Amino acid sequence: MSTVYLLHFSRPYHHAKHYLGIAEDLEAQLEEHRSGNGARLMEVVTEAGIGFVLARTWENQDRKVERKLKNRKEAPRLCPICNPGNRLAIVEE
Repeated sequence: MSTVYLLHFSRPYHHAKHYLGIAEDLEAQLEEHRSGNGARLMEVVTEAGIGFVLARTWENQDRKVERKLKNRKEAPRLCPICNPGNRLAIVEE
């Protein structure tokens, strides 16, 4: 199983304020993102000099959960930085 994670950008990149991904080794994946590698959005965010922080994780999940979260298109609602105190369930089972 892997970790689904949500990154919060220090400032928006066009319309994007977050990135949601999945990783078996989260620290290694974050290092990839910091170096401007991996997902295209993270490449352009890094090139634009936009920082990011790890905002939230969902442990022991699979790609189905990642896809469900992405399809919801509500990363700001899932983000504790954007919505302090909001404890949304990951997915309806």
